[in-house]
Amino acid sequence: MILRRLTLAIIVMAMFGAACTLKEKDEEKAPGGGQVFPAPKDVAAPPPDALKTPSGLASKVLIVGLGTSHPTPASTVTVHYTGWTADGKMFESSHSRGQPATFPLNRVIPGWTEGLQLMVQGEKRRFWIPADLAYAKDPTAPQGQLCFEIELLDIR
Repeated sequence: MILRRLTLAIIVMAMFGAACTLKEKDEEKAPGGGQVFPAPKDVAAPPPDALKTPSGLASKVLIVGLGTSHPTPASTVTVHYTGWTADGKMFESSHSRGQPATFPLNRVIPGWTEGLQLMVQGEKRRFWIPADLAYAKDPTAPQGQLCFEIELLDIR
């Protein structure tokens, strides 16, 4: 009888521990306290059908935009985006903050300046940005190749 109660207690504790672990994963927060978005399966490297530019930037259209004009380096853009390191760790997201970001295109990393000029309003792309077009000059930022999903909402 004691052995049955002990076995039952161990099973209940194991189930409780598993439930707590699942709850902790559900509550994982992004930098800044927002939701964490899982990395795409191809986060580490672009697929063979990705568009590649001479600089090494790779991209793939996820949603075709209906706009007709492209931003220039002098444009101010409004975007929704999420960024991951090559190992799949999300480091930044406008979605987790709950609002899109607006900025001059000539004041972001070179991979964004180049990549967003390929897009039209309403388009969503996944970019694989090599280190030298990302934060190579900023040791406090994520290093190495980065992967971003960017949706271009507005061009001014």
